[in-house]
Amino acid sequence: MVIRYLDHASFAILAEDGTIAVTDYTGSTGRAGLVPDVATMNRAHSSHWTPYPDPAIRHVLRGWPMAGIPAEHRLELGDMLVRNVTTDTRGPFGEGAQRDGNSIFIFEAAGLCIGHLGHLHQIPSLEQYAAIGRLDIVMVPVDGGYTMRTQDMAGVVQRLRASVVIPMHWFSRAALDEFLQAMAGSFDVVEAGLPQMTFSRADLPARPAVIVLEPLWLD
Repeated sequence: MVIRYLDHASFAILAEDGTIAVTDYTGSTGRAGLVPDVATMNRAHSSHWTPYPDPAIRHVLRGWPMAGIPAEHRLELGDMLVRNVTTDTRGPFGEGAQRDGNSIFIFEAAGLCIGHLGHLHQIPSLEQYAAIGRLDIVMVPVDGGYTMRTQDMAGVVQRLRASVVIPMHWFSRAALDEFLQAMAGSFDVVEAGLPQMTFSRADLPARPAVIVLEPLWLD
């Protein structure tokens, strides 16, 4: 599996059979003419979705309720299975709440289970943790407040017990560094200096690692 950090909360995930998924799709991957097979979206902010996805995308998976019905996805596409687990979100400025307003999207392929926490605003319940299952790789928002406080998010990551943690959704290096410091005791911290890496089950680190990818649009 190739994972490319595009921007903010958007990643391109490439399976061995060529299936491409893009998370938190905002309308572009940076490469003209590239159409992913599946695009997932969350509606917390405009940086997580687009109301006008490319009509050529075969599967657009919206992570929020439609007509009051929570999002529920289980899509088998080539070598990839895509599913979701919903969580509640807060309203603007921390006010109110939307039930099932966020989706944690999970991608299974090549023997790996990859989770994207989306715009996570709450510590998952035991039932939600069980629905998520064991993740090998997890993309985690580390802004320190727009989603969750750093210590709370670090606790969620430790509870998920993924082998690889990829920070995302950071607005400043200070917020990223605060998360890295919170994780440093029990996770190795690796500054990849690259926008993408290739992962396989055989090559997962023996000790859990936080791997910092540098966002870069495809060209």
